[in-house]
Amino acid sequence: MFEKGQICTVEIMDMSDQGQGIGRADGMAVFVPDTVVGDLARVQLTKVKKSYAFAKLLEIEEPSPHRMEPLCEGGFQKGCGGCALARLDYPGQLALKEKQVRDKLCRLGDLAAPIVNQILGMDDPFHYRNKAQFPVSTGGVITRKGGIVEAAGDPAVGFFRAKSHEVVDCERCMLQSPAAMAAAEALRQFMKEDHITAWDERWERGLMRHLIVKTAFGTGEVMVVLVINGKGIPNAAKLIEMLDSAIYEAGFSLESVVLNIHKKKTPEILGETCVPIAGKQTITEVIGGLSFEISAMSFFQVNPAQTEKLYAKVREYAALTGEENVLDLYCGIGTIGLSCAAKARQVVGIESVRQAVLDANRNAVINGIVNARYVCGKAEEELPRLLASTDPEDDIARIVRSADVVLLDPPRAGCRPELLEAVGEVAPERIVYVSCDPATLARDVRLLGDLGYTFMEATPVDMFPWTGAVEVVSLLSRIKTSDKVEVKMDIEDGEVTP
Repeated sequence: MFEKGQICTVEIMDMSDQGQGIGRADGMAVFVPDTVVGDLARVQLTKVKKSYAFAKLLEIEEPSPHRMEPLCEGGFQKGCGGCALARLDYPGQLALKEKQVRDKLCRLGDLAAPIVNQILGMDDPFHYRNKAQFPVSTGGVITRKGGIVEAAGDPAVGFFRAKSHEVVDCERCMLQSPAAMAAAEALRQFMKEDHITAWDERWERGLMRHLIVKTAFGTGEVMVVLVINGKGIPNAAKLIEMLDSAIYEAGFSLESVVLNIHKKKTPEILGETCVPIAGKQTITEVIGGLSFEISAMSFFQVNPAQTEKLYAKVREYAALTGEENVLDLYCGIGTIGLSCAAKARQVVGIESVRQAVLDANRNAVINGIVNARYVCGKAEEELPRLLASTDPEDDIARIVRSADVVLLDPPRAGCRPELLEAVGEVAPERIVYVSCDPATLARDVRLLGDLGYTFMEATPVDMFPWTGAVEVVSLLSRIKTSDKVEVKMDIEDGEVTP
């Protein structure tokens, strides 16, 4: 039995999403910060539970062949929580993520030997993010009780320290676009010069909350979203000029500046109201030969180079011939479904965010796509409603009921059970599931298995180098009645041969 303070040696076999090494000591999982897969580490236990423990690193007895010194010159040494895998070289990251996808499909998806193809990595895994979300902290002056005025310190524009809401000021980042870092520096300077305060959740005061920068790598266009606790920014024209100059010097073009009004004390980054104050309301990105307009509130994959690989894999798994109806659930601004539209008979997308649905319709028009339609609402509510429709003139309901392929791209929490049940009622031939969380993917694969679908294969795509996250594209096929009969006969003969 292990006790707090005990010293032992563990081999690190896995890593958590937060970058902690995971080893085993007599069957007990031990979480060790600052270690990577392949390390042999001497550790001291700091907290012991029934089936797992936490430890601090005392010494690396044998370093992993994939251990490296962090390349980040910006916030890593200050405690920025962005690059969980900064100590693991890129080949090691790819191997780790591929293993984790396979392990979770086995353990949580009840699959004995799932086919997981080689992960699709990047040739140059740096400065790949087209969207930066910078929390902003301190700056300006505050008035305390008794009318005492004091400086609130220098403004910090960066990222949260791991497991906290403390902002680590970050002047350089190896993940963000040059345009994003230039915009962050411009805001930092503006706040210093004009004594602009940042939002403080403890006192519910301060103006600047977040800086969001969207960069369209295909066109060079940039959108800046300033999330504020107020109606406007003093001397906003000066800030716009500073942003424009900084972004131009970084090699990009500032095309849109938007204020997002967020006055509530909530953990959400964005408020409900957007007010354009300069330029256009959208920027345009080009992916796979298609143009997409991106607004302040819309979701878009953050890694354009890997997005093309991901969408190509979706099209491969969908295996469209031009005769199939496609149902695109959690469709966002329509990117995946529209990339499939050229080889589909009809595409119907369902999305809960109204602005994203407007963007999806506009993107269809921009690209001359006439066989795509969109429904606004929660997928788990709209799909059952469409299936229950008895209106003979409801073309969308007719297309949905006859869908041959369903595309699923849910948020990290995965699909709700009622949605999966409705997908089972549609009974498409194939389901292509795009997931940003292998654990919830595995759970949903198991549920879809109960609804008559067999997991065929998956391909991980490294959309987020240097972090613990990974995207996965999976193919599931409907088990036909004849297939079920054959399996049953094989079992009766003493063999299981799907």
